[in-house]
Amino acid sequence: MELYELGLKEAADQIKAGKITSVELTKSYLDRIASRNEEMKAYITVCADKALEMAAESDKRVKNGNPRLIEGVPVAIKDLFCTKGVQTTAGSHMLEGFVPPYESTVTENLWNAGAVMLGKTNMDEFAMGSSNETSYFGDVKNPWDKTRTPGGSSGGSATAVADYLCAAATGSDTGGSIRQPAAFTGLVGIKPTYGRCSRFGMVAFASSLDQAGPMARSVEDAALMLRCMAGYDEKDSTSADRPLNDYDEHLAELDVKSLKIGLPEEYFIEGLDPVIKAEIDKALENFKQGGAEIKTVSLPHTKYAVPAYYIIAPAEAASNLSRYDGMRYGLRVEGSNLNDTYCKTRSAGFGEEVKRRIMVGNYTLSSGYYDAYYTKAQKVRALIAEDFNKVFEEVDVIITPTTPTVAFELGGKITDPIAMYLNDVFTTPASLAGLPGISVPVGTVKDGESELPVGMQILAKPFALQTAMQVAYAHEQMTDFKMRSAE
Repeated sequence: MELYELGLKEAADQIKAGKITSVELTKSYLDRIASRNEEMKAYITVCADKALEMAAESDKRVKNGNPRLIEGVPVAIKDLFCTKGVQTTAGSHMLEGFVPPYESTVTENLWNAGAVMLGKTNMDEFAMGSSNETSYFGDVKNPWDKTRTPGGSSGGSATAVADYLCAAATGSDTGGSIRQPAAFTGLVGIKPTYGRCSRFGMVAFASSLDQAGPMARSVEDAALMLRCMAGYDEKDSTSADRPLNDYDEHLAELDVKSLKIGLPEEYFIEGLDPVIKAEIDKALENFKQGGAEIKTVSLPHTKYAVPAYYIIAPAEAASNLSRYDGMRYGLRVEGSNLNDTYCKTRSAGFGEEVKRRIMVGNYTLSSGYYDAYYTKAQKVRALIAEDFNKVFEEVDVIITPTTPTVAFELGGKITDPIAMYLNDVFTTPASLAGLPGISVPVGTVKDGESELPVGMQILAKPFALQTAMQVAYAHEQMTDFKMRSAE
């Protein structure tokens, strides 16, 4: 096994035990990035010198006998998190060259836990996209099949982890942007309860939906990564002031025989690829054999989730992105007057998908349409949350497919926004309700000439993510899924 194939927990344990050094491990990743990134486009910015400097500091701490939780393990950061002194672009020409003077809380928490930063990963522009094709810095490729998308918007992080270009990575999930790429690349991806991870220092897309989370190659690694990322932050007014679990230390405590699983009938519908349903059914049979109770439940407002999401999210995006006017930071294109400078800067700085969502958002917020669209969408959002509340009175977790199809081809949907939006049909409801969710691989299926992974989504009630993780861990112990090997 190459050093770069070590998981987060295993690498941390070996560094603390003195079996390997952080510098050795970091060099292993940097060498692999140097040989792979030009083709895969997983990273926008590689921080080789900074990574080696942080690794050397970690080795000193280990030598002095005071290592931290993930001391010396190299991770990747989605380029949505501000990193002090390191370019942060959000995948956009608008922020190309922007170097933040401060650190996001999530990344600061990781550095305080001992992590080493390899670099900033590629992403759909301002997190708007489901295929990582809206990035100004190029399309990211899926390691399972390089003609396919790794999903989005956290596609760079997904490919970085799946292609062994880091031990684990941060992502952000607004409507499924961690869970969907995790499903497409055979990873574990977690969207915590809204408020569990601080949004301070995250470039905003839709403020009532954005939530940071981890991507890793195992449930244990994802749980450990989240433990290092999460926590209350007084700098974020939406941060939840609740005790933080040691998620990774309680994964094996679930008694499957006492588990009640809900299967929402609205998720197993026409449009779901039958081969995906077959893989989910195999996983459910394992739980059934273990003694779990499985029952069909109903979430009747699910069919309105995608339309409601694509009113609420663009409205919030239009508001958040109004700050990019060429006056304070980022791109500036000089015009003949102030208004002309605004127009030229925003026209040149934003890509087509971002412009589309800004226009939709401004329309739904405009006089005469606010009540007809935005207010109504928020009412639907409340109904969707209420559906989940009722179901969680009967079951411990809800299990669904993560995506309706396996990873599609690059270029396959980019010209059809509606088809692209419908790819989020199974992930947006939990986002609207603020629920925690985790996508875990259940197997692989043949699609054309490719063997591609399938993801299963496990949802829990707010702040019951530990339960969802335990179910995911139990599933992991019962499945024979094999991660794609490093090339």
